[in-house]
Amino acid sequence: AELSLPTENEQVLANETRLEQMFQNIFRNAIEHGGDSVTVTVDTTTDGFYIADDGAGIPANERSNVFKTGYSLNEGTGIGLTIVQQVVTEHDWNIHVGESPKGGARFEITDVEYIT
Repeated sequence: AELSLPTENEQVLANETRLEQMFQNIFRNAIEHGGDSVTVTVDTTTDGFYIADDGAGIPANERSNVFKTGYSLNEGTGIGLTIVQQVVTEHDWNIHVGESPKGGARFEITDVEYIT
């Protein structure tokens, strides 16, 4: 898998351990669903950041379910994205699941405060 980080040195005001756990879970999902050749991109937005991949994506009719405990589109445990939602909530952020420009999954996290 490949990681693309177009933005340099942005620092988010967050609990480092929990933020790392959030990224690990989204990256792991991208690889599990997109395979070893998936590319994941992390970049900033006007009020936060997004994590997107070029994998198979999440069907539109399934997006509202991905944060539910035990929900999985494959043989997973269904807790990885539940933890992502918990981290987002703990930081008073919001998360939206959509489609990346390359047809994969896109997680957009908003209401994020950056350290200047």
